[in-house]
Amino acid sequence: MTTPPRSLDRLIRPRSIAVFGGKEARRVIEQCDKMGFAGDIWPVHPREEEILGRPCYRSVADLPEAPDASFVGVNRALTIEIIRDLATRGAGGAVCYASGFREAANELADGNDLQEALVAAAGDMPIVGPNCYGFINMLDGALLWPDQHGMPRVERGVAILTQSSNIACNISMQKRGLPLAYVMTAGNQAQTGLSDIACAVLEDPRVTAVGLHIEGFDSIEALERLAARARELRKPVVTLKVGKSEAAQLATVSHTASLAGNDRVSSALLARLGIGRVDTLPELLETLKLLHLHGPLPSADISSMSCSGGEASLMADAGVRRKVNFRALREEQRQPLRESLGEMVTIANPLDYHTFVWGNREKQTAAFTAMMHGGYALNLIVLDFPRLDRCDAADWVTTCEAVIDSTKATGAVAGIVASLGENMPEETAISLVSAGVVPFFGIDEALAAVETAAAIGAVWAKPAAPPLLRSRPEGGEIVTLSEAEAKDELAAAGVIVPGGRSAATVEEAAAAAESLGFPVVLKGLGVAHKTEAGAVRLNLTNRDEVIEAARGMASVASGYLVEKMIAKPVAELIVGATRDAVAGPVLTIGAGGILVELLEDSAILTLPVTEGSIRDAIAGLKISRLLDGYRGNPKGDIDTLIRTVAAAASYVVANASKLEELDINPIMVLPDGHGAVAADALIRRRK
Repeated sequence: MTTPPRSLDRLIRPRSIAVFGGKEARRVIEQCDKMGFAGDIWPVHPREEEILGRPCYRSVADLPEAPDASFVGVNRALTIEIIRDLATRGAGGAVCYASGFREAANELADGNDLQEALVAAAGDMPIVGPNCYGFINMLDGALLWPDQHGMPRVERGVAILTQSSNIACNISMQKRGLPLAYVMTAGNQAQTGLSDIACAVLEDPRVTAVGLHIEGFDSIEALERLAARARELRKPVVTLKVGKSEAAQLATVSHTASLAGNDRVSSALLARLGIGRVDTLPELLETLKLLHLHGPLPSADISSMSCSGGEASLMADAGVRRKVNFRALREEQRQPLRESLGEMVTIANPLDYHTFVWGNREKQTAAFTAMMHGGYALNLIVLDFPRLDRCDAADWVTTCEAVIDSTKATGAVAGIVASLGENMPEETAISLVSAGVVPFFGIDEALAAVETAAAIGAVWAKPAAPPLLRSRPEGGEIVTLSEAEAKDELAAAGVIVPGGRSAATVEEAAAAAESLGFPVVLKGLGVAHKTEAGAVRLNLTNRDEVIEAARGMASVASGYLVEKMIAKPVAELIVGATRDAVAGPVLTIGAGGILVELLEDSAILTLPVTEGSIRDAIAGLKISRLLDGYRGNPKGDIDTLIRTVAAAASYVVANASKLEELDINPIMVLPDGHGAVAADALIRRRK
């Protein structure tokens, strides 16, 4: 994929639009007229004299001037001809509606060839698609969109981009109060990918945030450019990344690959770039709503108030599944809350304020204001509206007014959460957005938004990560180093390994053990999973035990490695690296030894990586509790562990073009001040 050198500005913010085709082109004109597009629209048709009152032109050459944007809704072969003519004329860009290109290569033998011909015909003129609906620009009323939609004109709002035209249609119908400035599709991304389009809409000063529905990354370089520009402009980007890896992972002989997984690598990559990630479309929309109004959050500290203990419990339980913090109340908050709510209310966070102040705007405002003085990143009030067609919602409106009053009095950020999304009327949501209060549809969706906005804020608060490691694998046969060879290489890179010697025979193993000094460990060389194969014997205290152990594993081992026995560790970790099809070499760190598959406790780090990021990753592991001295046990030597992981990462970076896989399992972390030792290691690389 190539990045179009010309700007997308003319295409997505056009002053003139040309439409090619029959009924789809007619619908584009209808939608532009309906939304009040103020520019010129020029239909092009070989036989029709006029369409919707506009005279038709016979060809690109007959147009009054080169159009800024063109909707090409004709068959795939004719699409290529028109694109070539538009590029020659100097047009600003085009949407290619037709299908039958690369997406249909399994059914149509010429699908790939036609897509390449389309890109060649466009030259340096930007094209979007093929196999896509186009886009909706509600800031200017410019719609290269051949279908219905549910969007009103707006003066500012978010942009949502997707590869799926049907997902775009669905999003356009949302009733959540989210102002949509752009909804755009990318189709096959033959020339212009989602990241390039996102970069273009970010530059519009009326766009506040961008949402991406991604099926596959179009270009890591473009994604990095997008993340950097979003950070510069302080306009956050959040993604709904779906699907599995872009290329299946190779089967490996290590634990590391099974721990990594391409989807986890995607999450690590997005986190590195400061791009948020959510799991569902509702979470995407609710997160964008928060980001539109208030941007990234400085922390995940939140408060919650509701007039029901049941709602408070729902909020508290939902928080367990999310990286949010219902921070305890400050002492100076307690008395004002007590005065406004009465003695029978338990002052806590989440807080059930009962119904004593229900319908009383003054007392509710006092209570909400006291909570909002707590310095929380976001203050939530749970409020499900009654049906407006059957009930009186006056008291619910009073609560909304009290929340708005409190935000004005404190300057705090607040949201009103309907535990059931359908219990938030659209008109209420719109009015809350206009007042700067986030209307959340669903408790879990609200907390997902908090988690995501806080994660972006945390990344933006730190220096930007260095560019992702650029590495392409070199050719050549993949070989597996012996454990002794692997440890020699790692030791040279700064990883601490046990003192040891290789041996070809039983007698040589016994002699090596005597030379090293007992107790020792004996390992069989040439065995992938030594523990399962019985090719590891620990704590051998004399020559006879070494000989017996060596004879016992002779049938599976090609040789022996004798090492000094390591003292009992505080914890065992795994550190490894695999080559991801998209992100290149990535590092995995987690609970190691025999606990790898049992605990599934690991983190993924894209490269290069800093010691600070390594420390944060270790702190996020469950096994970190052991390293911190669980239940009175000694603390682990975390500083040495971090340096060891950093040394392994540096080895991976230095050998990125050849390395296929690294597996250090376990790293035995000794008590604080006594080090961290790589007890086993595997390296696979190209010759």
